[in-house]
Amino acid sequence: MDFKKLITLLLVWISFSVNAQLELTTESEISILTIGAGTSLNDAFGHNAIRIKDPVYKFDIVFDYGRYDFDTENFYLKFAQGKLDYQISQSKFETFFGYYQYNNRSVKEQVLNLNSEQKTVLYNLLKENIKPENKNYLYDFFYNNCATKIKDDIENILDYQLAYYPAAAFQQLSFRNLIRSDLNQNSWGSLGIDIALGSKIDQIASVEEHMFLPKYLHQLLENSRLKTDDSKLVTASKTLSPSDAITKSDFFSSPLFILGILALIMLFITYKDYKNNSRSKWLDVGLFAITGCIGVFLLLLWLATDHQTTAYNYNLLWACALNILFLPSIRKSRLNNRGLSYLKFLVLLLSLMGLHWITGVQSFAIGLIPLLIAICVRYLFLIHHFKAAIRL
Repeated sequence: MDFKKLITLLLVWISFSVNAQLELTTESEISILTIGAGTSLNDAFGHNAIRIKDPVYKFDIVFDYGRYDFDTENFYLKFAQGKLDYQISQSKFETFFGYYQYNNRSVKEQVLNLNSEQKTVLYNLLKENIKPENKNYLYDFFYNNCATKIKDDIENILDYQLAYYPAAAFQQLSFRNLIRSDLNQNSWGSLGIDIALGSKIDQIASVEEHMFLPKYLHQLLENSRLKTDDSKLVTASKTLSPSDAITKSDFFSSPLFILGILALIMLFITYKDYKNNSRSKWLDVGLFAITGCIGVFLLLLWLATDHQTTAYNYNLLWACALNILFLPSIRKSRLNNRGLSYLKFLVLLLSLMGLHWITGVQSFAIGLIPLLIAICVRYLFLIHHFKAAIRL
């Protein structure tokens, strides 16, 4: 055999070896890794990954969904529109584990009760998913993220014969309260989420829908059973790294404190205006401009993006987009009856917001409470002031 034929056969064999589907051995093991929360907002909810190791083939690798590329064209615009692609990635377990251990984030492992055929199917499914033409997927925080993708993969290879049995202490929560369970409610991240996301996330999540959070994927897999023989899906659970990142909270830089200070300033200025029978126009222009701009932003999130959870957002009751159009009127020294009616309409909206909060239609950020009180007082003052101006 000449040298050229030998090289050709070698290349054919290499190509076949790379593309052939690998059959995992009986010694192989597949487990779910659950990573604890980090200190930043995007790490606050933890992470999940699939670990596959086979001592015969001498590999120990990790697949995880939820990676994204900051170099993506129009990254922030696509993120805001809900059109940003995320990716599945592959790494060595040693590298993956070392990164989270270095960042003081806990790592828990659950070994799955899968036969050799199921292990092979899952492994080859992940290898297929990680191909360049398949690795991207449209991310959704609640329905298509690092945890739900893994849940879907497991159910897929088990032919959806998996039953979830929550622990006795399990309590069904709304999507919003599930988010809050991983966040300090008096934090800027929680404030932003509570303002941006609408009443849809105040619905009670089903048991399976809780699994969009990594910790609930871990909890519900722990007690899950196969419908075929009622055997447990998880055969062993262990903590690989007990450390957990500590998030420091400073009340003096929190929304409740900062917005509370702003509210006190507004109330003090309003009191001075009332006593002096005057009006600080700059405050009113700023108030209507800021609330109007926030309202326009919330409307865009609702109507101009693919996000499902930004719809029906009743934060628009205090951040009224129409306030932008009212700016020329609020700069005047007098208002006609139509202008007075609009101010009364704004007070009515704030009252409706309180009703929505009390009845559970939508829960709002606690950091907003002092500011909402100050805004309502300012509106009532403006009604009184302009009524007095009309009488004169």
